[in-house]
Amino acid sequence: MNIYDISKKAGVSIATVSRVLNGNDKVSEKTRQKVLRVMEVESYHPNAFARGLGLNTMKTIGILCADSSDSYLASAVYYLEQELRRFGYDALLCCTGYELEQKQKYLEILLSKRVDAIILAGSTFIEQTNKNNQYLCLAAGKVPLILLNGHLDAPGIYSSLCDDTAAVADAAERLLAGKRNKLLFLYRSQSYSGRRKLEGFLRAHTGRKISVEKEQIICCNGSITDIKERLLQDYGEVFPFDGVITSDDELAIGVLKFAKSAGLSIPGDLSVIGYNNSKIGICCEPELTTIDNKLEFSCRHAVSVLMSVLNGKKVPAKTVITAEIIARQTTDNHF
Repeated sequence: MNIYDISKKAGVSIATVSRVLNGNDKVSEKTRQKVLRVMEVESYHPNAFARGLGLNTMKTIGILCADSSDSYLASAVYYLEQELRRFGYDALLCCTGYELEQKQKYLEILLSKRVDAIILAGSTFIEQTNKNNQYLCLAAGKVPLILLNGHLDAPGIYSSLCDDTAAVADAAERLLAGKRNKLLFLYRSQSYSGRRKLEGFLRAHTGRKISVEKEQIICCNGSITDIKERLLQDYGEVFPFDGVITSDDELAIGVLKFAKSAGLSIPGDLSVIGYNNSKIGICCEPELTTIDNKLEFSCRHAVSVLMSVLNGKKVPAKTVITAEIIARQTTDNHF
């Protein structure tokens, strides 16, 4: 069954069927309904690519994420897909890994699919040099780019992100104000978000004129067990810190596992704060104090911005969202 068969059965021209498919208002409602009834009876579904040629839209948004097994990114993709579907758009997902060459490759693949726009989920897509970000700037000249949890100042690029710097600075300041004298910061990488979080940790100490030693900052990208074993190896006998802030909740759970093995009480000997407010934060014992970066809201806002852009409306190039600390059992009661 194709468009020619539909036109014969409906008793209208091929051009009329095409106008119905493309939403053209130059078709009477009576004729439109007649064509739609034939399509329904015959279970006809128009080819999306062919329809896109007529409408100048594929009604499809590309999504890039580095790793869909990552709990944060998996949640982001879920929220984005749900919101896009609400606006009548399909999503085409590509998982790129963390290498620049692969990111560039999959971005080109999405462009070749004639998507209407591309959402980049996660801050790992923002490189540290302008040269390595050039491929994003070039792509933004073809379709709108939405950065979730990252920012790049270039035409056609729009950002929806949490103020990671202020969030971590606030958490560190609260610990220091609560007489926690030496804090440890655990993070995974020098991504855009990772650098902003580290900046917040340092800012809180600078504000109190407290120097930060190298040993207070650990960059370690591993599993919960890896984090536990790393800390046991380095601090199995004496743990020189009384508070830990991590860049995600999984790292924080690794710290809790270490504390149990090392015989440290939580929060008596050690206060622990995670990041992302993920579900695992309430699956552990004690339940984890964490920073809620408002991921769901950020995803919905990103799609809202995109819809405005696609409709030709002016929107801010950058929206910064304020995080919230969710106090549970891994910090003192007064926290």
